[in-house]
Amino acid sequence: MLTRLREDIASVLERDPAARSAWEVLTCYPGVHALIFHRKAHFLWSHGMHWAARFVSHISRFLTGIEIHPGARIGRRVFIDHGFGVVIGETAEVGDDCTIYQGVTLGGTSLYRGTKRHPTLEAGVVVGAGAQVLGGFTVGAGAKIGSNAVVVKPVPAGATAVGNPARIIDPVRSQEREEKAQQMGFSAYGVTQNMDDPISRALHGMLDHAVDTDRRLQCLIDRLKAAGINIDGEVEADNQFDPGKLSKMVD
Repeated sequence: MLTRLREDIASVLERDPAARSAWEVLTCYPGVHALIFHRKAHFLWSHGMHWAARFVSHISRFLTGIEIHPGARIGRRVFIDHGFGVVIGETAEVGDDCTIYQGVTLGGTSLYRGTKRHPTLEAGVVVGAGAQVLGGFTVGAGAKIGSNAVVVKPVPAGATAVGNPARIIDPVRSQEREEKAQQMGFSAYGVTQNMDDPISRALHGMLDHAVDTDRRLQCLIDRLKAAGINIDGEVEADNQFDPGKLSKMVD
């Protein structure tokens, strides 16, 4: 018990820059308190004392704002940051070194008892604030779930799931996409490093490319005219395209 507690405190000090000392983590971090209560509740649950286990879990929820069913399996060095509003269901499994932010639900979509209704998080998974992971599937090791994502299908190891419903961003598809993802960064609070919406940035990039393409085409037409080749009759100018107007629409 003490070894697990030391590991929990060390993991918080490693992952949370706001943590100043082991004493502060032990006395002021509800995520650590919730794990302490859960270990007691899970022991009672696994020995058939279901009411006592649920009562300990209920007290833990009252004191910490974090609800972990005593039947859930929680690994080592799990960090529940802030934690308020976190709900972890009965058949959920959370692997070692996972990080879970506030408002996360590891919930079930089935009403049948005795079945695997809740997700399994493998080692090193990060679940961003407000995310909902619903169903008895597996989120692979090292995967990241973006803020407010709603995940209802398996996530491969090392991938990132964002959006509602969540879409999978596979980092091995292309080196360029990986480099762009690193530039944007992953945030548990659903913002990029410069606070821009990634979709908006992508649209702006496409508009910039369109404007640059038009400029290059006009330059080519001017060069052809200078060389005595007139293609005005073959190419109709479209004056309806206004990149400035489109840019404002995605701001």
